[in-house]
Amino acid sequence: MVEVTLFFADREPVGPYRVAVPARRTRHLRFNDLSEPARVPRDTDYASLLRSDVPVIVQHSRLDSRQAALALMSALAYPAGNS
Repeated sequence: MVEVTLFFADREPVGPYRVAVPARRTRHLRFNDLSEPARVPRDTDYASLLRSDVPVIVQHSRLDSRQAALALMSALAYPAGNS
């Protein structure tokens, strides 16, 4: 299980959103589809924290579709800890 918490500049954090990801698999998740405990607000800046009780590798991509010239940003995050 992966937990996602969202942080905002002007309000309290929201989460955790809980997402099941089977072992040794990938999961494509649209933040716009998250609804429990609350819908992710549109047109609002936020940061995300992902936690898991097992090591995971996250590729976070963001598609800015607010204009005709689309922009895509991607970043990789590796599990923290002693290695």
